[in-house]
Order: sequence, then C-alpha cells, then structure tokens
Amino acid sequence: MLDAVVVGAGPNGLTAAVELARRGFSVAVFEARDTVGGGARTEELTLPGFRHDPCSAAHPLGINSPAFRAMPLERYGLEWLHAKLPMAHPFPDGTAAVLARSVAETAASFGPRDAGAYRRLVAPFLPKWDTLVHDFMSLPLTALPRDPVTLARFGLTGLPPSTWLMRRFRDERAQALFAGLVAHVIAPLDGLATGAVGLVFALAAHARGWPVPRGGSQSISDALTAYLKDLGGTVHTDYEVKRLDDLPPARAYVFDTSPTALSRIAGFGRYYEDYRYGAAVFKVDYALDGPVPWTAEEARTAGTVQVGASRAEIATALHAASREGRAPDAPFLITVQPSVVDPSRAPEGKHVFWAYGHVPNGWTGDLTDAIERQLERFAPGFRDRVLARATAGPRELAARNANYVGGDIACGAASGLQLLLRPKLSLFPYSTPHPAVFICSSATPPGPGVHGMSGHNAAKAVWRRLRQS
Repeated sequence: MLDAVVVGAGPNGLTAAVELARRGFSVAVFEARDTVGGGARTEELTLPGFRHDPCSAAHPLGINSPAFRAMPLERYGLEWLHAKLPMAHPFPDGTAAVLARSVAETAASFGPRDAGAYRRLVAPFLPKWDTLVHDFMSLPLTALPRDPVTLARFGLTGLPPSTWLMRRFRDERAQALFAGLVAHVIAPLDGLATGAVGLVFALAAHARGWPVPRGGSQSISDALTAYLKDLGGTVHTDYEVKRLDDLPPARAYVFDTSPTALSRIAGFGRYYEDYRYGAAVFKVDYALDGPVPWTAEEARTAGTVQVGASRAEIATALHAASREGRAPDAPFLITVQPSVVDPSRAPEGKHVFWAYGHVPNGWTGDLTDAIERQLERFAPGFRDRVLARATAGPRELAARNANYVGGDIACGAASGLQLLLRPKLSLFPYSTPHPAVFICSSATPPGPGVHGMSGHNAAKAVWRRLRQS
C-alpha cells in the first residue's frame, strides 16, 4: 500500500508529492492529461517553433516561493530569466510607470507627488520580505509566524480594500499601476484584502523580480517531476480519475483539483456547494513577426506589460466581468512577452506574446477584436506583426484544465472572505469530510499562482496524519 496518492500533476500536486517523498513516504501521482503541468505548461499553439505558455508565463510568486526555494530545482533544469524591467504600465501619451527591481526607479516613474508615498508604503516590509512571504503564504495553521509583528503590520495595511490603500497616491500613474497589480487575481478593486494583493506583487518584484523560466513554464513542472522521481515517487499520465476506486490503495489521497471535482470523485455531495467560482479570462497567444511596437520605450524591455489607460478604466473592466455579467468594452489586459528575454521561445527574429482580458464566468463570446483594439492604443501597428494567433475563451480553458471551472484560472473567486478562507470557512482548509482525503489546489490558501505553497501546506497536514496513524 502506498503512503499517499496525489491526483493532478499541476504545480501544487507535484509540490505536495515532493514534500511527502522528501520525508520518506511512498507517493504516486496520477494526471488525466498526457503530460504534467496543470497551469504551468508550454506548447506550440500557433506555428512550429513558437513555444507558448497556455496559462501562467511570468512567475513573481514562483521565484519567491518558500517551497520552491527549498528545493534544488535548478539541478533539474529550472533557470529563471529576468527582463530589464519586471513590469511596465504604459499610458496613451507614450509614457509608462514601471515596477522595477529598484524601489527608487519605481517611485521615480510615478512622479514627484507619489514617489515618497510609494517608498513609505514598501519600506517597512521589503527588508523583511523573506520572513513575511513565508508567514503570509503558510497561513493558516500550518506554521507559527516567524515575525508576527511584521505580519500584523502587513495585515493592517493590506486587509482593507485596495481603493483605501490607493488614497495614498495623488496621481493617476501610481493608482493605475497598483490597480493593475490587484487585477492579476481578477478581483474587484474594492474587495477585502485587495490592498495586500497589490502589495505582495510589488514586493515580490523588488525582492526577486518577475522572471520567466528558460524554455517556458513547462520547465517548472518538469523540474518538480524529475526531482520527485529521484526521490522515489512515480508519475502516471493519461490517467483520468472518476472515483476513489479508480486509485490504488493508499493511506492518504491528495487532490490538486477543484472542490467541484473532488466532491464528484469522493462522493462528498453538496459539501462544497457554497464555493464560488469567479470571472474568467479570454486569452490570445500570438506568433509575431517582430517585437510588440509599444509606444512607451519602457514597455519594450519589460517581461510583463499591464494595459489599462487609468484606474477608472481598469475598475470598470473588472466590474463588468465580475459583477455585471458582461465583457468590458475596453478590457484591462495582462500581457507577457517571454521572447524579450528568452529568444529560444521563437524562431530567430520572431516573438511569442500573449494577452488576456477578463470576461464573465462561462462567457461564450469572442474578445479578440476588443483585445487587439486595446493593444493598438498602446502599440500602433501591432496587428501588422501578427503571424498567427490561438484564442481560448472560458470554454476552451476549462477543456484544457479541469480546475479552470467556467474559465476561472484562479480556481475560485478571489473576492470577499473567499480570498483568505478557501474553500470553506475552516481552520483546516486542506482537510475534507473523509479523514484520508485532502485538497491541495489553488482553491486552498494561499490561493492562485504558480508557487506550490498550497501543495506544501497540504502536505504538512497529510504527513502529520500519516505519522499519527
């Protein structure tokens, strides 16, 4: 009998398996698709030689993850590549605010009225970032805080809505960039703890950047898999699990799945019926004949580019997708241009690029034209560079990854109490009604992102139970 079986070979499932195998437990992973990866994959979606990331591409939380940093993943081929700028936020007048590794450079891009306010915002936390991120991403009761004072101060700053925090800034540049940071979790700007979301992304960039893995996001999944196999774990792909009886006997079962899928497989009925799925995304992957012709020079050297003319425009787009049930006329876009720093991703002189905008959960329309109109505002002539495009709306995203219910790439609405307490209001979020069944997906704390910490935290709950039995 195995000690543990993990269902789902995304970053959280693989991390949970590694953590258990490192502690001497026998582990097997079962994945429905024919390759590992979940939200961290790389595929040729458009033309031969153009390697795209179907979902996650830039990884500020990955390089800062306490779980990943404790593993020798570089030994297994993971190499982080850094663009000159982690992120840029261009404006219609051809200028841009930036999120740079340097706090001073970032503050200077906001202008003199907000530079000091930004420095004061990040100053208490950046010197203690490694301890703070460990405490922040390990909650709830998986580890005692190493620095409870700094964590409490962070909570006081970040728990209110981001709209409160943005009152510190007087000008549009800082407000728009910070609003864009919050939008990465597809949360309306006035939601609980959204200030913390924006602050975490900013601090992560200053601490270690927003890199891409050489060769694509698949490199993260492949490194985790190779490490797991060296530890004695096994991985079985093309193995769909429809019920617990489909799995071999084990002392514990760990699911890197949505709560909906776990309920169906384990027979939990309506246990997770109150769990809410959030707005979806519409994503376009591009093969380009050259770099994106951004008007703002800073955007040409950034790994990630946020596209939204103002805080108000970003708020309107999020509100439309999350609360009004319609696609925004001017979508806020998150874009990543990996080949700016990794030329291996495309044939010589060519580029890969992706952009996504937010749409209602389960939306069936086509946002391509709206996305490209928005890109043309900030990069005139963009359409002339397009060699091929691959589009994926909510339906296609859910078909590629069952955790993206209705196209929700966060595996659950990151709003209200559910941003902090997911998938249920519980001090033990990784446990389920069955004492041998656990959940470790992005539906559990600390939530969405390729960082493995949900898997790491769930593994702690699993090995404590295994040692007691």
